[in-house]
Amino acid sequence: MSEQNLVTTETQGHRNLLVLLFAGFVLSGIATTIIGPMLPIFIRRWSLDDGQAGLFSSIQFLAALGGTLASSAIATWRGYKPPLVLGYALMGGGLACLNANTHAVALLATAVFGLGYGLITPGTNLFVAELGGAKSASLLNQLNFAWGAGAMACSALIALALKHNALSILLGGTAIFGGILVVGLSIASFSVEKHREDPSTPGAAPPAIAISVTIAMAAMFFIYVAMENGIGFWSAEYAKRVANGITSMTTLAPMFFYAGLTFGRGAAPLALKSLRERKIVLGALSLAAAATTLLIASRSLPVATLAVFLLGLGCASVYPIFIAWLSRWYGASAKKIGGILFALASLGGSAGSESIGVVSKFSGSLRVGLLVPLACAAILIFLTLLLRRQTTA
Repeated sequence: MSEQNLVTTETQGHRNLLVLLFAGFVLSGIATTIIGPMLPIFIRRWSLDDGQAGLFSSIQFLAALGGTLASSAIATWRGYKPPLVLGYALMGGGLACLNANTHAVALLATAVFGLGYGLITPGTNLFVAELGGAKSASLLNQLNFAWGAGAMACSALIALALKHNALSILLGGTAIFGGILVVGLSIASFSVEKHREDPSTPGAAPPAIAISVTIAMAAMFFIYVAMENGIGFWSAEYAKRVANGITSMTTLAPMFFYAGLTFGRGAAPLALKSLRERKIVLGALSLAAAATTLLIASRSLPVATLAVFLLGLGCASVYPIFIAWLSRWYGASAKKIGGILFALASLGGSAGSESIGVVSKFSGSLRVGLLVPLACAAILIFLTLLLRRQTTA
């Protein structure tokens, strides 16, 4: 086979693999956010109090954290394929069993699919960044657009399934989807890893990265996910308090946040053609800070809803660009370092919503609690400016 034919075959293989990875991230978006719309069902079914209901989130977070750490170790040892295949198998199996008749089985199912998406998140992001090369930020925004589409559709799918008494069918469908991904990824070629690990490949050895840059990146991963998850978690409750009661619009408040997130990630590749990544990050974080200020100041539901959408828009491109920087700056070492950073991101996801709740409890106002994501945006702007020299490339 000629060299040209080999290149064509490899390119087609990468395209097929990207289709699988993008489809998988749609499922991951559903799995990451599914506990929210399922929680009222669990509370009613087993007469749970708030503490017992919150156990679902804690177990999901701890399992995802374990999966993230395991993903890094497995990827360093055997490459990206094994954690991805195992992750989607666990994700599909866990989702299939989520609508269980017993509380303990539902908790176990939550841990299983939490472990699954913890396994697939670092490897998918880092592998797509490797495939993207110089255009990794653009490709990662498209990947996380797929995640946002799954997250945005999750509540609507659950509502539709409940209306037609088809929740088990929906969850069974996600399991089949996971099974298809397992089969597809098992036979797919991850050949790009060999090129990245070959020391003779030009540019394979990245320049030495100062420890201060690594610490800053770790803080950025932790703080960003704390900000995003905090807003996603509390937006419905905040909208309810602004409206002085639960309405269909207050329930859908998180959907507006994920809609902004998804729309922004879809538009980011166009912006990246003409603007530097650093400028996009600074602009996006400034929008997030302004939108959080508007949310805190809002006194009507339409204004609060607009602020939540703008917040999602501001958050949209930040995390994918951070991941692109991780892959570009650390090269093959990103597999090891990425495990730590993605684990910190998981911790941030838990800390963000918890911090807003604690501040709100002690201040007696959720508006004051929302100063937490505002502070997160300000710190991220400062850290991005601090990395000025590193991000000029």
